[in-house]
Amino acid sequence: MTNVAEILGKVIGSDRIVAPDHLPLPSYLTPAAVVYPTTEAELSAVMACAHEHRWRVIPCGSGSKLAWGGIGSGVDLIVSTARLNQVIDHAVGDMTLTAQAGAKLSDLAPRLAEHNQLLAVDPAYPDRATLGGIVATADTGSLRQRYGGLRDLLIGIAFVRFDGQIARAGGRVVKNVAGYDLMKLMTGSYGTLGIISQLTFRLHPVQAVSNTVVITGAASPLAALASAFSLSPLTPVALDLLTPALTARLGWGDSFALLARFQSIGPGVEEQVGALLAMVGPELSAKVLEGQAEAQIWATVGDILFPPPATQDQTVVAKVGVPPAQVVSWLDQLPAGSLARFHRGSGIGTVRLAAATADLVMQLRSPQGNAAQTPAPLPPTYLTLLEAPDALKRSVDVWGYSGNALGPMKALKAQFDPHNRLSPGRFVGGI
Repeated sequence: MTNVAEILGKVIGSDRIVAPDHLPLPSYLTPAAVVYPTTEAELSAVMACAHEHRWRVIPCGSGSKLAWGGIGSGVDLIVSTARLNQVIDHAVGDMTLTAQAGAKLSDLAPRLAEHNQLLAVDPAYPDRATLGGIVATADTGSLRQRYGGLRDLLIGIAFVRFDGQIARAGGRVVKNVAGYDLMKLMTGSYGTLGIISQLTFRLHPVQAVSNTVVITGAASPLAALASAFSLSPLTPVALDLLTPALTARLGWGDSFALLARFQSIGPGVEEQVGALLAMVGPELSAKVLEGQAEAQIWATVGDILFPPPATQDQTVVAKVGVPPAQVVSWLDQLPAGSLARFHRGSGIGTVRLAAATADLVMQLRSPQGNAAQTPAPLPPTYLTLLEAPDALKRSVDVWGYSGNALGPMKALKAQFDPHNRLSPGRFVGGI
C-alpha cells in the first residue's frame, strides 16, 4: 500500500497527509499513512476513496487511545479527526453544545465555564482527549456517579459510513429522541461502525461549591461505610474507591480510601459533608478538601492512572466492571502495588499493574478470593485490557467477553461495515 498517500493526495491534497510516525502508534499498527481531513466533506471523500480501494481504516482523534482495544487484523490508513475541531453551536439557554468530533475537551472547558456550564465527563488523558474519541471509547470517568454515562449526555450525532455517506441522528434539543438507539450504538463502538464527525451534548451548570471528603482505613470498615453510603440520601457527584498503592501515591498512607465529592450551593455541600462525617466510625480517618487542593486531587488521580503515553513497557491498564457491593472485596485481592480506582455507584473502574502475565489476567477475571474474605469476591462482570504489551494482547482475549450479545453485535457490524474494513478486529469477538 505504498501508493496510499499518492492516491489520497489527489482526493484532498497532500498537506492533509503525514507519515505514520506522526502519531504514537503501538507496534502492531503499521499504516501506510495518516490523513487529517479538515471538513466533513473531506472526511467523506477520504472514506469513499478508502472504500473504492478496499483499504482498512482506523479512526482516531489525537491518538491518545490508539493502543486501546484489540490488536486487530492490520490497517492501511489512519484517519484522524483532530483538524475537525470547530464548535458548530453553543445554545447557552438550551444548555446544549454541538461540535466537531476533533474538538478537545480541554479547549472547550474554558469556553463553557464562561457561561457557568460544563460537559460532565472526566476522561483519560483530558488534555488530549477529543469528543469523538471520548464517545468512541465510552470514556466517562468519575462524574458518571451524578450525571450518568455518555449515552445519557449525547443527544445528537453525525458520522461517515464505510462508503463515505454521511448519516445523522438526534438533534440539538434535549428532548429530541430521533435516532436515540443509533447514538447508543456508536457510543463505545471503537470506530467499528463509522467515523464520528459531529456530536451534540446536553450540558450542566457549574456548581457554586465543591468539597471532597477523603476517608481512609482498612478494607472491611471502608466496605461497610460504602454500603451504608449507598443506602443514604447523600448525592455525591463522584464516589471513588482507591487501592492502598494509589492512596500512598497521594500521600495518605498505605490504606484503602473512599473519595466522596459534593457540589452544590454552600449550605447544601456543608450539610452533606457533615452527614457523611457523622457516618465515619473510629476505625476510619476522614478529612475534607476544599478549593484548589480539592480540584487538584481529582486531576492527580487521573494523571497517576493515565500518565503520558510511554514507549513500549510492561505496564498493563484494564477497565473492569464489578458488582458495586463487591468492589472493595475485589480490590483487596489484587496484587500488592496495584493502582486502581473504582466508581462505587457503577462498579466500573481502572486497574494499573506494573506488569501482568496471561495467567494473572485469567486469575483476575475469575478470582477465588482468600480465606480471610467472607464472602469471597465474585468474578468481575468484565475485565478489558486497554493498554498492555503486544505479547500479552496476543496471548489472551483482550475483551474477555462471555455474554450472549455477540451474535447481534456481529449482525450490526455486518450492516454498518459489511466488508469489515473499519477498525477490523479491535472490538469484542474480533469485530
